[in-house]
Order: sequence, then C-alpha cells, then structure tokens
Amino acid sequence: MPARDFLWCLPEKVQTKVYKWIQLLEENGPELPRPYADVLRDKIRELRIGFGSNQYRFLYFFQGKMAVLTHGFMKKTNAVPDEEIEKAVKIRNYFLMRTEGGDIEL
Repeated sequence: MPARDFLWCLPEKVQTKVYKWIQLLEENGPELPRPYADVLRDKIRELRIGFGSNQYRFLYFFQGKMAVLTHGFMKKTNAVPDEEIEKAVKIRNYFLMRTEGGDIEL
C-alpha cells in the first residue's frame, strides 16, 4: 500500500492536512476542483497538497464511485514527473486485473 506507507512517513501536521483533502475527495468525487485536485492522463488524477514550501501529491483513479489512491510523493518540479504517472498507471492496471479477475472483492 504505497499511498498509506508514504502518508505514515509524513509529519503529523501534514498527515492531518492530507486527511482533510482525502475527505474532500470522498465528498466531491471527480468534481473536486483545482487547487485540490487535477486530471493528469490515462485516467490518473492528482490530489494536490501544499504545506509550507513543500508540495505533496497523491495520485489516484476512480473505480466506479470509489477513488483508489495509488501512491504519494513529494514534488520538486512544476510538472508531475512522467515516472510517477507511469507508476500510477501500472498500479491501476494491476488493481483492475485483480478486481476484474475476481481476486479482490470491492
């Protein structure tokens, strides 16, 4: 669970803000606007959390009405690095393979 593992490594105050943004995502779904979230590509979206001068991102996708967080990272450039998007795409593909194959019950 890369998203959870990353979250638990963050300072407590940052974790609190992340939880608030996740709650907004739960309440608003795909309609959560910028600056909270943005659409990237290949059905991957980003949850955008700024804290001080640090920028944290959690990438996610929707499976029906459920948002599935793939992983999180600290961003150092303006654009989300392609390798982070590719990682999210791979996690999404694996998730879909497992859930559609009947290995995981939602």
